Parts: sequence; structure tokens; C-alpha cells
Amino acid sequence: MSGLSGANPLRDPADRRLPRIAGPSGLVIFGVTGDLSRKKLMPAVYDLANRGLLPPGFSLIGYARREWQDEDFAQEVHDAVKANARTPFREEVWQQLIQGMRFVQGDFDDDDAFERLKATIEDLDKRQGTGGNFAFYLSVPPKFFPKVVEQLRKHGLADQKEGSWRRAVIEKPFGHDLVSAKELNKVVHEVFPSNEVFRIDHYLGKETVQNILALRFANTLFEPIWNRSYVDHVQITMAEDIGIGGRAGYYDGIGAARDVIQNHLLQLLALTAMEEPASFDADALAAEKTKVLGAVKLLQDPEDLARNTVRGQYAAGWQGGEKAVGYLQEDGIDPKSKTDTYAAVKLEIDNRRWAGVPFYLRTGKRLGRRVTEIAVVFQRAPHSPFDHTATEELGQNALVIRVQPDEGVTMRFGSKVPGTSMEVRDVSMDFAYGESFTESSPEAYERLILDVLLGDSNLFPRLEEVELSWKILDPIEQYWDRHGKPAQYPAGTWGPDEADEMLARDGRSWRRP
Repeated sequence: MSGLSGANPLRDPADRRLPRIAGPSGLVIFGVTGDLSRKKLMPAVYDLANRGLLPPGFSLIGYARREWQDEDFAQEVHDAVKANARTPFREEVWQQLIQGMRFVQGDFDDDDAFERLKATIEDLDKRQGTGGNFAFYLSVPPKFFPKVVEQLRKHGLADQKEGSWRRAVIEKPFGHDLVSAKELNKVVHEVFPSNEVFRIDHYLGKETVQNILALRFANTLFEPIWNRSYVDHVQITMAEDIGIGGRAGYYDGIGAARDVIQNHLLQLLALTAMEEPASFDADALAAEKTKVLGAVKLLQDPEDLARNTVRGQYAAGWQGGEKAVGYLQEDGIDPKSKTDTYAAVKLEIDNRRWAGVPFYLRTGKRLGRRVTEIAVVFQRAPHSPFDHTATEELGQNALVIRVQPDEGVTMRFGSKVPGTSMEVRDVSMDFAYGESFTESSPEAYERLILDVLLGDSNLFPRLEEVELSWKILDPIEQYWDRHGKPAQYPAGTWGPDEADEMLARDGRSWRRP
């Protein structure tokens, strides 16, 4: 790091009021005209500046094909911030931020444009004092990753100079199978050292996901029963109530399992199932997550794959009182497409803690409502002194971590119903972030962009985790390619009947979130 960001002798590391502030630095966004950039990245940069977490000379460079001047780009950022920022708009913050905003026009194979980018960075180093520290955010379709990375190398933009850093930030998907993931990793690591590559899984930036670790390891309440002796099964759900929107070009051929299970849901599984790390630093966390993903039993037998995986495709139906078309009728979708918009898999973890406990993962578009949650469902009491009629309303104890929306944690347990007879029924105890804390949770991208600038890779999946995730998913995708078509389910329902049957065979049922 440059001398400007050295330790401040007046700061007490134990003082929680002093947030970690990024040192002198800048961010280059490739694909700056895309949705992600407009809706998430630019507002997150503004919110960080507004919260005083960016250095005074922070610089933001946009790179895209549009014929824009610097002021057009500034206007675009201004509009994006006004529309999507979490914190109120303040003119003085904006005026400071705008000093370091630049735009470079060009294609990804345009050498002149990359030379202009290099000159712009050097100019900002002098004017804004960025210290040569720049992160390159690849908010572009995955097929362009190798090209952009190669151009950064060719024009000396990735060179790690003494006392400063250059980092690459890559959006998912990291490849479309294990082979392509390895190729992509090889290309990126030839240019950037592994500790300077940040793979963004925005789920890991969510407060509630980090709360899984706090819930498990900062309390003695749950850890003793967080194992096969007490847990019956775990359900991890990420449901969306929208269709593919205008993303046909990206989504068709990728599908729900590659888009969500390979990264988000397997990361949630790893955090739920991992052993306690030696410390809360990136290496220790990655080591435990890698161990769990490495212990997942691979589904390879065709019979197992047929029983323990389900894929679906939404058909026409009603969603929120409006008629919704089916996936095959969406604009730009091949009527013969076999792409899955719903995927459910049953996985087991071959280790001492979890042997024999199934983890059910499901994701889908056009489902009943938008929700992401992890439900740890406990075994029934081994013996009940109450007669059957007293407990027929009693389900299983469960701890449910709600990732979004209504972030929080719910505990479900049995309680006596008031009255003269002995009747036990399920009740819920609820913790909601919004009610317990006055401070609103930062957007996931705020936390992640700040961590990139600080060089803190706690919340970013490592190379090994990405490759192990593909190892788990590849046999499933290959089996689906060869066998039949996705089951149909009407829009607005909770997925195909086959998914309910998969759990029913085990004597279980999906939770209705």
C-alpha cells in the first residue's frame, strides 16, 4: 500500500465507531452501460462516498462503446445514483465524486482505447492522488473476460508496481462447467496474482448470509445440535417471482442450476455445513468451505441422478393477478429449448457431522414469491408423552434464516395451546433485522466493492471453491442433457410435481416460505 494509507497512530483498533476506509484508489468499470452497473455498482460507489468510506481522491472510470464525453458519463452516473442509491443525495458528496470521473470509449479489442485508458489512469494518479491503485471490474458477458484480461496485460495495466496494487473483479458465471472454469482461471491468474482476483458472488455480501456465521459461532445455543444427531434435513431455497425479462440471450443455454445452484446455493450450503474456522480471515474461511464442498457426495449413477434431481420450465400461468407467458413463448427463446428455469437437487455430505442428512437445494423463476432462505429442520422428539391427538398439529422444529426479503431469523417450535385440554401446536419466534437494528443494512455491492478496495477477500469464493462447485454440478447437467425434457410448471406455483415427489419419497415435504 502507498505511504498515504499507513497506520494512523491516533486510531484505536478497538474503536468500532471508526469504520475501515479505503486508501487512495480508483475503480474502472468495463461494461459500464449495462444494467448491473446502472442499478448496483454506480449507486454503491455513491453510497460508500456518502458514508465517508472512500478516499477523498477516489476515481471512477467507465469503459464502453458508447460515444460519450466525460460529462455524459457523469450525467449517467448522476441519474443512476438518483434512481437507485440507498442513501440520500447530497450535492457536496456528488461534487467531490465528480472530480475523479472519466469515460473511455472503445471496444475490447481496441488497442488505442486501452492506451487512452492507461493515460487516463496516469492522469488521475497525478490529479487525484490514487497512488496507482486501481481495481478493474469486468461487468461484461463472460465470453469477453479473457479478451479484457489479455488487453490489460498487453498494455501494462495489470502490472503490480512497487507499493501499489492492481486487482481484477469478475462477475459470475465463472465458466459454464469445470473445464471452462479451469481455462478461465488459468487466463486470469496468468495476468493477476490469485490474491488480487476477486470473484463476486453478491449473495456473500448480504448481511444475513454473514449472519449465518455469527449465529453459529458467536452463540453456544445452536452449535451443539448443528449435526446429524439432531438435524433431520436442510432446505435451501432461492425463489424468484419474475421471468427472464430481457435476458434471453444470457439465460437460454445457462439455466437455473448453472445460474444459481453452482454459486449462490452451494456457497450457502458451505456456510451452513462448514466446521468452525480458526479465525474470521479469508484463508481460514476458504479452507473450511473447501473441505465441505470437497465432501459433497457426487451424484454419478444415472439412477441416483433420476431420483435426486429435478429440472423444470415455467409454463403460462397467473402471477400476482396478471397473466404470464411460458418460458418457450418468451421473446428470443427457441421453442425447443431445454433450458431449466427451475432446478432442485438432493445432496449429501460425507463427513462425520452430516453423514445421512440430506440437503435439498431448489431455485426457480416464476415461483410463488421472491424469497431466499435456509431452513434447518430438526428431528422429531424421540418419545412423546402426549397422545397422538394432542400433537397432530405439531410439525418439526426448524430454524429458518431469511436471506431476503424481510431479512431475519425465525425459530419454529411446539407450544401448548391455551385451554383446559393438552394440545401442542407450532408457533414461531421471529427476529427481523429492520426491527432490532436502527441502522439499515448496506447493499451487498457496497460491502463487496469496499472489500475489493481494502484487499479483503473474506467474502469472495476462491478458485478451489468454484472448481469444486462445478464438479458437483457437471454430472447433473450432463445427465439432463441426455435425458428427456424439463417438467412444466404453471407460472406462479411452487415448481413441478416431480420436485414434491422427490421429497415425498423420503417422507418429507418442501416448506412453503
